[in-house]
Amino acid sequence: ARYTDLWRRRKMSNFEYLMHLNIAAGRSYNDITQASHRYPVFPWVLQDFTSDTLDLDDPDVFRDLTKPIGALNPERLAAFLDRFYNFEDPAIPKFMYGSHYSSAGIVLHYLVRQEPFTSMHIALQGGHFDCPDRLFFDVAQVRRPVSQLSMSDVKELVPEFFCLPEAFLNANALPLGHLQEGGERVDDVRLPPSGSGSAQAFVRTMRRALESDAVSAHLHEWVDLVFGAKQSPPDAALEACNLFYYLT
Repeated sequence: ARYTDLWRRRKMSNFEYLMHLNIAAGRSYNDITQASHRYPVFPWVLQDFTSDTLDLDDPDVFRDLTKPIGALNPERLAAFLDRFYNFEDPAIPKFMYGSHYSSAGIVLHYLVRQEPFTSMHIALQGGHFDCPDRLFFDVAQVRRPVSQLSMSDVKELVPEFFCLPEAFLNANALPLGHLQEGGERVDDVRLPPSGSGSAQAFVRTMRRALESDAVSAHLHEWVDLVFGAKQSPPDAALEACNLFYYLT
């Protein structure tokens, strides 16, 4: 309550507030081996990662924080709801989303270029890097399933998108392989053109977006989905289209 009051009075940044909420919910950097549901989770706050310029005064560039990732695309939401209403298994509670917005795999996916996550990723993949086409190589590409009809991708972000440019750079020259289509080498993460390809500029833009008035006005609604009453099944979560498979 103290942190919420400070945040409401603009005495605490959105970044700081989200970190305090994550810690209160048991999510922190203290034990990265428990990354599945213990690593901090942050929201996608932008939805335009392809334009040459990005105007943070334009409300259309921001993601709708009143809805979970899976509910942003009406067609995709309809498919998730169809799954919910037609799913019948007496041993498994009904659900909309079969994967989660935060998991060990998601954390390692985003942070594969940074130790100790590099080593953890290799261990998870049986001693080698995952297929290059499945690695995190392009911000726009990793955001694309949200606007398409993928039924398996509802992931949110990690704090590093807002504070650690190095997470997007292959500073250790890791042998991440080549993409199947075109043969391009997977190296630094391909960043939106609005930041001129600079990791520092990209992270600055993400942080500015996070701290913007547009996000501040609706951040509490995303907080309700992830940390508050709208995560509780079945009624509140279903009403908010926020119902996940019970073991995720």
